[in-house]
Amino acid sequence: MLKVIRRKSILKEAVDEFRKSNLSIGLVPTMGALHKGHISLIEMSNMHYDVTIATIFVNPTQFNNTEDLAKYPRNEEADIALLSKTGCRVVFIPSVDE
Repeated sequence: MLKVIRRKSILKEAVDEFRKSNLSIGLVPTMGALHKGHISLIEMSNMHYDVTIATIFVNPTQFNNTEDLAKYPRNEEADIALLSKTGCRVVFIPSVDE
């Protein structure tokens, strides 16, 4: 079951629990708008690690043009639904402030 986490402190707790259980952790960082390429990375992580964590974060500092940032596709609900079908255990979706 996919766990959605939005705070760093909660993510740290989850990672600590995985480590206490001696589980290896794979990380797949994304900016959302997930597609087949992202899913293949999740599947590869699942093959090599006990637990896969994905991140969804659109970093405003990566955009020179604020219009591009505003236009970047975001569909958190669809991304979560897609991730829930992949075996990904955790998705970290922080706010910019977090």
